[in-house]
Amino acid sequence: MVYDIFRSTVRGLTDPRRAVPIALVVVPLTLIQHAYSHEPFAVPLALLMCGSFLLVGPSLWRALFPMDEPLTAASIPRVLVYAVVGAAVVLGIGRGLPALVGAGVTFLTSGPSLAVCLALFWVGGWGLARDIELEAHLRRERARAEALSREADHAQLLALRSHLDPHFLFNTLNAIAEWCRADGVVAEKAILQLSSMLRAMMTGIQETSWPLSKEIELVSALFTLHSIRDPSLFTFEIDAPPEVLGVAIPPMLLLPLAENAMKHGPRKGHSGVVRLEVSSQQHVVRIKLSNPGTYSGPRDGGSGLPIVYKRLAFAYGERAHFAIVTEADQTLAIVDLPIT
Repeated sequence: MVYDIFRSTVRGLTDPRRAVPIALVVVPLTLIQHAYSHEPFAVPLALLMCGSFLLVGPSLWRALFPMDEPLTAASIPRVLVYAVVGAAVVLGIGRGLPALVGAGVTFLTSGPSLAVCLALFWVGGWGLARDIELEAHLRRERARAEALSREADHAQLLALRSHLDPHFLFNTLNAIAEWCRADGVVAEKAILQLSSMLRAMMTGIQETSWPLSKEIELVSALFTLHSIRDPSLFTFEIDAPPEVLGVAIPPMLLLPLAENAMKHGPRKGHSGVVRLEVSSQQHVVRIKLSNPGTYSGPRDGGSGLPIVYKRLAFAYGERAHFAIVTEADQTLAIVDLPIT
């Protein structure tokens, strides 16, 4: 991890946006050191000091203080570590190294200059570290935003595909074609019902939420369309009190459940009542959808239920609950949503 921080710091310092201002500081300091010092060791010493400041200061601050961690009283020991290391680097290069090689005092190693160098180490290391971190954070956020945008486009296509069973659509269109020859009134009714469903679905794909009443209308339209195809298969009932109809939920959340209720209930020969019941209690809306036929567990390759789980997790986190159980000879899907 330390190596990664050091490597990214070096990469950040060599970026022209920072390298040019750094050069505008380092070059004059080196020239001044050369002009006001009589030691042959003066220029290499100035370059060594500047290089150590640039590499050690920002890297040390980034290692001690991650970007997302605020400074608190618990950070004081690490601040002291940063200050002590800075002082050790400045004094070690400014006083210890010249004494080791037998060099005299230079412009940058005099007392006042060392104090300025230490301040530059502390402040410059912090400033460069924050700048590098902010740029990296901005780059990550832009990449994340682009990824989310791509995911949103993919999710819209996935939502349309998952909420519109192609087999159901093909069968409905074939049935409408037959009705056009045998019963024009029924065919017209089916076309209008299908058109209304598709219009609502296309609207829902573009929304992040809509009232529960719209979701119920869409589910009702699906049931109606199925009943037009074969009125003897089932009857459907919807019980939703007016006070819950305005609750906002993710669009088309219940549609996969309604399609499953049709697919695994009446369309499999289980005749009876398909019922959608909504109730509310203690800031929670409970939605129950029951259909004739027992639940045999998730189907391999099925996409409807996983999408329901994902959409609930995305919209509500752990505050929503979804389960499918068998009661007597019926399958019961239960969705609990928080009222926000």
